[in-house]
Amino acid sequence: MRNKKSQISEFQHGPERLEERPPHTQHRDWQSLYPTEIIVNGPRNRKAVSLTFDDGPDDVWTPRILSVLAQYSVKATFNCVGQRVHQNPQMLGRIANEGHILGNHSWDHPNFTKIPVSEIRSQIERTSEEIQRVVGVRPRYFRPPYGAMNQEVIEEVIKLGYKILYWDVDSLDWAGLSGPQAAANVLAHTRPGSIILMHFAGGRDQSLQDTVDALPYIILTLREEGYKFQTVPQLIHEPAYSALE
Repeated sequence: MRNKKSQISEFQHGPERLEERPPHTQHRDWQSLYPTEIIVNGPRNRKAVSLTFDDGPDDVWTPRILSVLAQYSVKATFNCVGQRVHQNPQMLGRIANEGHILGNHSWDHPNFTKIPVSEIRSQIERTSEEIQRVVGVRPRYFRPPYGAMNQEVIEEVIKLGYKILYWDVDSLDWAGLSGPQAAANVLAHTRPGSIILMHFAGGRDQSLQDTVDALPYIILTLREEGYKFQTVPQLIHEPAYSALE
């Protein structure tokens, strides 16, 4: 039997974990300084939310998550790691072909506050170039690995022409929760305009079964409460991709 872990490349600063993450209040602080460049949520005056997925693509969990989204006719935003795009180009093609939006999540998922600023351009641009090579689009949205940024990094990313995409609801699906726990966590914190963070590769012991289990309940419950699911560009009324030269 194929070793599923062998399909996943290692992150430069390791898997998702709390000690790498800044407090969520810091995201709000940065947004107050850069209100048009940093996105934490969409408008609060209508019942629409965005599902966003980080850290893939892979060939194990990504197809399962895509199948759930297709079953419920939900379009989402997938923030991609460049080296995994390189390893799984056919899966990136499927994401794009099924109408989802592609974002940039760095080349190999370093903590940007721990690398020289000179490496930032390479991490981001190499990833966008790989996405463009595979599917012909260039993302406008960059989600920082671990959500870790500082003012020097933020200004460099903005200089490169990207919107910085944070979130206001963290499913914690990477932390080894059960499906019901992940769903309860999302539903307890979602409100109009929420941007929900989930994952489509990785997870505790490289498993995202909790994400696959939680998604149908999250989607059905929020729809019953009157919510619509939109991609991030739809939610904030901004283009998804940069114009190609």
